[in-house]
Amino acid sequence: MMTQRELEMSPLFQDIRYEDYRRMMGCFKTVQKSFRPDDVAWDLSAAGSGELGVIERGRAALIRMDEDGVTTVLEDLESGGVFGLPIAEPGGDSLEVVCRTACDVLFIDYSHILKRCERACVHHSLLVRNMLELMSGKALALAERVDVLSRRSIREKLLCYFRQLAKKAGGDTFTLPFSLSTLADYIAADRSAMMRELKRLREEGILRSEGRQFTLC
Repeated sequence: MMTQRELEMSPLFQDIRYEDYRRMMGCFKTVQKSFRPDDVAWDLSAAGSGELGVIERGRAALIRMDEDGVTTVLEDLESGGVFGLPIAEPGGDSLEVVCRTACDVLFIDYSHILKRCERACVHHSLLVRNMLELMSGKALALAERVDVLSRRSIREKLLCYFRQLAKKAGGDTFTLPFSLSTLADYIAADRSAMMRELKRLREEGILRSEGRQFTLC
């Protein structure tokens, strides 16, 4: 079960008190599972029709594999991250959540979230609200991803994604949310080719970087 601090980090349980969360976990008949690095925590082909997973602690990634075996990272998941069929990104018939580190995951039957609460509990209504906001947010993230992947060159993909991050940061400087290897997966590009393009952008004065912090010039 999540600690109070971990609960506060989860968008699914936003504005829900810790004592109400503990009560809901028993009501929803949740199941907690632990995974090692590189374990598959969830597989679309084997998942139930309404299973939601919440990363309690650890890091994982939602990965899509196409018919040619090419993998694409759709989303990085940290503590509080949510995945599952009800909010899965459309397209492709192979989706997996792969653990980057050791992970504790809480699984919730989606039908328990949608089922009308006999006591009309406020925290149950809040959970439904948070669920709808999550679905809306994932739809927006998917639109942003499509915008990046629709660009023809690696350079255009990088600049498109960097502009998205800069806009969210409210300035020209932003922090890359994951490693460069994961960035290559995110923009569906060969890592070596991407690194060469990043070097060109720096040499041309378009980009500055130090570690995972970047600045568009």
